[in-house]
This record gives sequence, C-alpha cells and structure tokens, in this order.
Amino acid sequence: MDKCELCQPPVYPIVWKNSKFRIIEIDDPSYSAYYRVEHIQHIKEMTDLDESERDELMKVVFIVESAIKIYYKPDKINLASLGNLTPHVHWHVIPRFYDDNHFPGSIWSEQKKFKKTKISSQVRKNINSFIIKNLN
Repeated sequence: MDKCELCQPPVYPIVWKNSKFRIIEIDDPSYSAYYRVEHIQHIKEMTDLDESERDELMKVVFIVESAIKIYYKPDKINLASLGNLTPHVHWHVIPRFYDDNHFPGSIWSEQKKFKKTKISSQVRKNINSFIIKNLN
C-alpha cells in the first residue's frame, strides 16, 4: 500500500528496530518524549496478528511506557491505537501532564493553549538507552 504513511521510511528518528517493529521518537513541540511503536509490515488490525506477535508488540509498547514513566515522570501516559487515518498497526505512547496543551482531552482534541515542552538531552538519552537495553 504505497499511500500508507507508515509504509514509507519514517521522517522521525528510529530509536530501535527489529524485523517486525520499530520505535520512532515523534518530534512534537507540545509533547516531549512522545514515541510511536509501529509494525513494519502493513497490517491493519491487532487481530490480524497472531497471539505471540500481539504479545511481542505489547511488550515493546510497555517497555517504551516504562522508560517514559521512569525517566520523564509525567502525570499520566496515554497509550493509543486508533488508525482511522492510518490503518496500519501502531501505538502512540504519549506522556501527559495536568497542565499540557490539551488536558484533559486527547492530544488530537481542540488545543486549549500552546506551551512548548522541554526534555533534557540526558533524559532523552536515558529513555532511549532503557528502550534499547530492554529490547536487545
């Protein structure tokens, strides 16, 4: 499927990748430490994966969530798999704070304000190192 954004080479940095999945760090000025876990193959639904591959994918998602929780310490972490605009299996892992630009709505809801977030290079390095260490 050549029109699928996730079937194209990613525009954002790849933090980790294997033969099935990749983790992308999304560059969003409103949401530092926002990651997306993508299935490399064009697969539309989670139920199109066999049980072991679903388990493997969720392990990757949970490792990313753990890294963000440990090193970035948000108030909440949203895990989202919508795929309405991009019908390709992927999970958004989004740190949320009570004073972020969309709280309490989703990051795709109407923005209430605009405030850039900042993450130190050390925190980013710690998150990415944790991910790589726990998936290799």
